[in-house]
Amino acid sequence: MLQETVAETLHTLLTDPDEGKELKPELKQQLLNSLKRTQAGERGVSAEEVARKLGLSW
Repeated sequence: MLQETVAETLHTLLTDPDEGKELKPELKQQLLNSLKRTQAGERGVSAEEVARKLGLSW
C-alpha cells in the first residue's frame, strides 16, 4: 500500500496536468509577441519591479 501511494504521488508530481490541452489563440499570440521582442533584444520587466508592484520585498 505504501509503495502504491509513493508511485501515485510521484506520478502526480512528474506529469504535466496541461498536457494535450490547447492554448487560447489570444494567449498563443501574446507568447509569440513576447518571444519576438526578446529575440529582438528587448528586455522585459525585472523581477525586482514585479516584486515591488506586488508589494513584496526582494
